[in-house]
Amino acid sequence: MSHSGLEGNSNLVQVRDAAAVKFASKNARFLFFADDSRLAPHTLALMVPALLSSAPVLLPPHPLADWQVAAAYAVFAASYLVFTLGKLPGMKIDRPGGAIIGAVLMVAFGVIGASQALRLVDFSTLVLLFSMMLVVGCLRLAGFFDWITEHIVSRLNPRNLLPVTIFITGALAAFFVNDIICLVMVPFALAAARRMGLKPLPYLLAVATAANIGSVATITGNPQNMLIGSVSGLSYRYFLGRLGPVALIGLLLDWALIRLLCPHEPAPAGAGAPAAPPRIHLRQMRKPAIVMALVLAGFLAGAPPAMVAAVGAALMLITRTREPRLVYDEVDWGLLVFFIGLFLIVGGAEAAGLTSGLFAAAGRVNLQNAGVFTAATALVSNIVSNVPAVMVLKSLVPSFHDPRTGWLVLAMASTLAGNLTITGSVANLIVVERARGEIHIGFWDYSRVGIPVTLLTLAVGWAWLSWVR
Repeated sequence: MSHSGLEGNSNLVQVRDAAAVKFASKNARFLFFADDSRLAPHTLALMVPALLSSAPVLLPPHPLADWQVAAAYAVFAASYLVFTLGKLPGMKIDRPGGAIIGAVLMVAFGVIGASQALRLVDFSTLVLLFSMMLVVGCLRLAGFFDWITEHIVSRLNPRNLLPVTIFITGALAAFFVNDIICLVMVPFALAAARRMGLKPLPYLLAVATAANIGSVATITGNPQNMLIGSVSGLSYRYFLGRLGPVALIGLLLDWALIRLLCPHEPAPAGAGAPAAPPRIHLRQMRKPAIVMALVLAGFLAGAPPAMVAAVGAALMLITRTREPRLVYDEVDWGLLVFFIGLFLIVGGAEAAGLTSGLFAAAGRVNLQNAGVFTAATALVSNIVSNVPAVMVLKSLVPSFHDPRTGWLVLAMASTLAGNLTITGSVANLIVVERARGEIHIGFWDYSRVGIPVTLLTLAVGWAWLSWVR
């Protein structure tokens, strides 16, 4: 096998690595630490690479042997098989575990060196995701979302429950991480339906679909948008201005379709007594609400999202009343590990020539066409999940004639594609699992809404981005 193509790209690899070192050195200050030895496994995952990567040591690029190229592609394929299926058949290996194993093998086989592995990790994405989890976790512990639920449900007409559920979920998911919003909105939908004597299925479907649609609007809406915002350099306001209308129109379509396909039905007699409203202490919500308002203001003012979120998280941790362990439990550590492993797996595949293969494929199918790229992104996202899809496809966008539109199409399509099936996004699975004690949501129960919602919102997103470019 000839590796002249790899050798010809060696300068590009060195330039990319140099930029990565500079970026990691600049952004290592975003990390903040907790004086708690029990957190060592979690904090080291973020701390050690950032500190080590601040030393700009560049290894000379070298071509890989045939067996290393084969090993890289085998590791990449096996890892993405786990991401597609959710776990390795016959084994107790989930997506984060598959990402860890794949990353270790890429280094063990010499596809990427240890120093290069550190530089492949985008710490801005990790810090933004970690910090937003802390901020939203503090809001939830303070009772902010319970207060919204009680304030709205106690004043709501049953006929308005569906649009209120859709637009509140969409609005919250636009500025907070959509998976976390699903955790707090499922109890809202169940409690509201129970109090009003309605079947909960339409409102649970509304939570799942609206969380995905609303999250398309901003960089902080979901993990894949955070990754795109970090690597693309698009500002928070630009992102919101271009994709906010897609989210708004999508929520309106979501409302119309669920209303059409899931008629307003009362729950059967004796379906469940209304739950007692939670105890809410408004005083505990003052600081989290103020900090969150400042964080959102910082985003809209154009400050670096990772830095703004990190400062907000640090302010949230300054407390005399809340046990820090409760806040740390709100963080999805598995997702952070998943991201780190993905960076290394995709980086190793790129070192073995994956990027050149993608470029060749992109030239054959004209991925620079917004409609084709939308369809391709949606397809790949439903095969391997949206974050792994974005991790691979992001290497193509800088070569587009209009990379800004390419980044927006990638964010839009990878997010809205999550509504296609019940397993299309983590948000959908959270809704299904959280509601399992009261209602079973089957594959067709979800798909009869999810399929038309996905197809229509993708069409709207493609048409809008083609028009405003």
